Amino acid sequence: MTDAAALTGQAALLARIHAAAFTPVHRWDAQAMAALLAMPGVFVLFAQGKNVPPTAGFIMARALFDEAEILTFAVDPAWQGQGIGRDLLARCVKEAVRAGAAHMFLEVADDNVAALGLYHAAGFAVVGVRRRYYPDGTDACVMKREI
Repeated sequence: MTDAAALTGQAALLARIHAAAFTPVHRWDAQAMAALLAMPGVFVLFAQGKNVPPTAGFIMARALFDEAEILTFAVDPAWQGQGIGRDLLARCVKEAVRAGAAHMFLEVADDNVAALGLYHAAGFAVVGVRRRYYPDGTDACVMKREI
């Protein structure tokens, strides 16, 4: 399999998982995933664990210089509430540290109570708000954690 074919296949898989986890207005298609995967410093971690398929979720982040950013993060609703998101986030932080990052950022919808709780529990704090950031007009909380 060529690198291009592998990238296309991975992008399609990420888009399928994303579609299961997000409403249509917030879903990212395979083309968007492929564009992100092609960016420098981007890495993807899939769900893992006993009886947990990789398709249960993923986290995509980018680490450049001393900063890391979570680009998107999805856990299939059928697998939510089982610690998969917490595990993915912890593994992502470790990977970012290995890549040399000292700070990690993310944006999350201000009405996504579950995600906000997960991020706060993992040591992230709100450092700003992006008004009407999402396509449906929802504000985004900008969060940061020193890692």
